[in-house]
Amino acid sequence: MIYRYRGTKPTIDESVFIAPGCHVIGDVTIGKESSIWFNTVIRGDEAPIRIGDRCNIQENSTVHNYEGFPTILEDEVSIGHNVILHGCTIRTGALIGMGATVLDGAEIGESAFIGANALIPPGKKIPPRTMVMGSPGKVVRELTDKDLEVIRMTIDTYKDKGKEYKAELESEN
Repeated sequence: MIYRYRGTKPTIDESVFIAPGCHVIGDVTIGKESSIWFNTVIRGDEAPIRIGDRCNIQENSTVHNYEGFPTILEDEVSIGHNVILHGCTIRTGALIGMGATVLDGAEIGESAFIGANALIPPGKKIPPRTMVMGSPGKVVRELTDKDLEVIRMTIDTYKDKGKEYKAELESEN
């Protein structure tokens, strides 16, 4: 469901797929060919949330923030299942693994990979093209070209799957 809050309604490109059970609230912008999957909450009630083109936010994820900490996803970002993003910046081409948490003021570099269940603490800056694992998250290695291909494939798959679901999903209730 899409909700106006304090007079501000989300701005969502017409090409975006938003699955049933999602809640998009307030000062939120979602760019072209992005997809928001089942039971995700995107709550722009404290500061703006900006989601770029061809992003995907998978099932049961939460995107929120705190006053003074907007949440920004640049283009072609992939957010895994059960992720929490709070007042952070995710640069173009990054992938955030399942169950990871990225907190206020953290910045994930371009084409970085944050592993499943990693915790990125407030203010942490993750360099581009690196793999981060653990809690708190630590850089474990540079990404290879093959790693970057996997990220690219994930982004392309979700872009295509979002288009398919937008065209084909039908409720039986």
